[in-house]
Amino acid sequence: MNANTQRILVVDDEPDIRRLVCEILEDEGYQVATAENASTARELKKSLQPSLILLDIWMPDTDGITLLKEWVAEDFLLCPVVMMSGHGSVESAVEATRLGAYDFLEKPLSLAKLLLIVERALEAGNLQKENDGLRKQLVVDIEPVGKSATVARIKDQLKRLAQHDTRLLFVGEAGVGKELYARYLHNNSAHRNGPFIDVAVGSISPENSAVEFFGKESLGKIHPGLLERAHKGTLFLSEIGGMDKETQLRLLSALESSSFLRVGGSEAVRVDVRVVASTRIAMDEEVKSGRFRQDLYYLLNEVTLIIPPLREHSEDVPGLLSFYVDYFVSQDKLAFRKFSMAAQNFLRNYSWRGNVRELKNLVQRLMILGVGEDIELDEVKSALGSVVGDVMASLSVPEFFNLPLKDARDHFEKAYLEYHFERTGGSVAKLSAAVGMERTHLYRKLHSLNIKL
Repeated sequence: MNANTQRILVVDDEPDIRRLVCEILEDEGYQVATAENASTARELKKSLQPSLILLDIWMPDTDGITLLKEWVAEDFLLCPVVMMSGHGSVESAVEATRLGAYDFLEKPLSLAKLLLIVERALEAGNLQKENDGLRKQLVVDIEPVGKSATVARIKDQLKRLAQHDTRLLFVGEAGVGKELYARYLHNNSAHRNGPFIDVAVGSISPENSAVEFFGKESLGKIHPGLLERAHKGTLFLSEIGGMDKETQLRLLSALESSSFLRVGGSEAVRVDVRVVASTRIAMDEEVKSGRFRQDLYYLLNEVTLIIPPLREHSEDVPGLLSFYVDYFVSQDKLAFRKFSMAAQNFLRNYSWRGNVRELKNLVQRLMILGVGEDIELDEVKSALGSVVGDVMASLSVPEFFNLPLKDARDHFEKAYLEYHFERTGGSVAKLSAAVGMERTHLYRKLHSLNIKL
């Protein structure tokens, strides 16, 4: 973006400062507007929609810190704000940056520093707009695939639930698309312009969970946690059965009061966030056994939405096959291939133990390893056979035997842990007992192997 298309709002009660900064920035080709107080600044911000705001802290009507708080609260995509003060202090700078200011300038202003910070702030603002544009483009594309009555019913329910801030618990087998449906809910809600933060609860070790969820304050620096990062958006807690007891208690308190303390902090942080959760295991059993708090379960489970397995709406299989072919052609630049009618009919009657995730992986494998435009039935059966173990009955050597030792070990460990994780119903505690690994080490291993819980 050229300088002459960038609009800068300078807010300062000192006429000489306003005139000086205005002249300097106009000489650089920027469009500049000035305001002598907070009231005028509010009006100009709305009418001009500036690319950058230079905001003085000390003003006669409303101080700059209070005005910044106001703007951050009402505008999720607030342009960069650089604070200015002739009475600058470390405390003021920390408070301003904590609230979301891009940087802090002390008076008397240094010409070189002013221009450098303005340039960097505008670049950051442009990048934010580009990222938001890409995010909105992705939002349009994120929609559950399928024309069956099952998918249509779920989408209709989610559209209606999206109009309320009801907390929702998605229940379903691994791979049915619970995260995708959560994103669909988010994209149809009043939180759609805010972030969608997805967290695999079971992958967070107990000793790090408090900082991960609630952030921390240390030596004047703020490290926001998941709840704070999801402000004005949606926090999706995937597989809540893996949450440790201490985090359950702190999350319960945070949801009840809409506020929390960062680790090491003393000031309550208020957030506006919709919390949505998912599980593949029977949570009533977790509650009955005492592994999960009953009060938190009821708080997260205001509405339960069951996502059925793919085998119960198999009429959507052909559409999903076509969708993922197009997806891998556009995203991974793979050569186009299409499933024959015989292959599609066979796959409609396949059991799909891994649901939509298994179907996606199958399409990817066939497009990478196969040749020719048509994907015939024999090729599909061969690919599925290698997955369910038919190939192991022959004398062929497993593919990962040809990898370097470290890669082969990672391949085996990932398959081994995923196998036992499915058998233990998605419980990290049960997985720990089944494989004989202490939970702290197991969390690290799951994270290093990128196993999504």
